[in-house]
Amino acid sequence: MNKKKFYTPETEKFARYSKAMAHPARVFIISYLTENADTCCYSGDLAEILPIARSTLSEHLKELKNAGLIQGEINPPFIKYCLNKKNWEEYQVLFQSFLPIKSII
Repeated sequence: MNKKKFYTPETEKFARYSKAMAHPARVFIISYLTENADTCCYSGDLAEILPIARSTLSEHLKELKNAGLIQGEINPPFIKYCLNKKNWEEYQVLFQSFLPIKSII
């Protein structure tokens, strides 16, 4: 017996992006990369800003990268990260369509 799917591919994307954003450090990373959208930054730069261990930072970057919200480029011994603008814009559109802000009044 085949069960009917109750969610769309867009719902799955929204959930994947939202899960990646479900930690304050990741929200900070995205915010930082958004503010510096014209340039990329190295993980070492983020390690100096965020008061977390480099290994923890690496895990957060991995989650964001796996979700497709950021992209990384390896320039040994450094890894440069940039916002994936296309996917970030898609997440913003999905967020607005799934969770529209309604007036309380």
